[in-house]
Amino acid sequence: MITVRQIERDWQSRAYGKLFTDLLAARPEAAFRLGLDTSRPVPAAALAIIRLDELSQSHVKLYSQLIKALLAAQESDGGWGDLVATALCVRALLCGNGNGVAINRGLGYLATLQKAEGIWPQAPIRRMPADPYLSALILYQLGDQPAFQKAVRLADAANWFGLHEHTLDSETRSLWHRIRVRCRLHPVDMALSLC
Repeated sequence: MITVRQIERDWQSRAYGKLFTDLLAARPEAAFRLGLDTSRPVPAAALAIIRLDELSQSHVKLYSQLIKALLAAQESDGGWGDLVATALCVRALLCGNGNGVAINRGLGYLATLQKAEGIWPQAPIRRMPADPYLSALILYQLGDQPAFQKAVRLADAANWFGLHEHTLDSETRSLWHRIRVRCRLHPVDMALSLC
């Protein structure tokens, strides 16, 4: 398991790919194909914040440096370059009951890109085709967060997955089952709602 000192050493030496890989190694997300450029500082900073929060180490100086790095990297549209990175960043900023403009902008970005059927496109361009796996990753990262549930149409996303579960590839279906348990989503007359 990675320590605070290891996180700090890798962050300071700008070994973002190594930091990301080391942080991801013992997490459930390691089994998923995230499709991120892990050499960038943003995904590494987001995962580091999440890990430091899990270790109850939000008081260390590095934590505030990582927060500042995420806030500085937020783009004018509210996202962080792609949908998975944005979901990770919003999740990181929500650690420790975080709130604020950056989170609201990130959630707004995700809400704006949510397609009419309830899931997200393959890339941060609204007219791109929907991507069930990417959508499942977003739901896995944020589906249990009340701020996310209020910002997006969670019921529409859950309905889409419920209706299309039989067409999903095995990896996406497995991820969807984890989301249903984690977010306590239960079918109710072809509609899914939160418990």
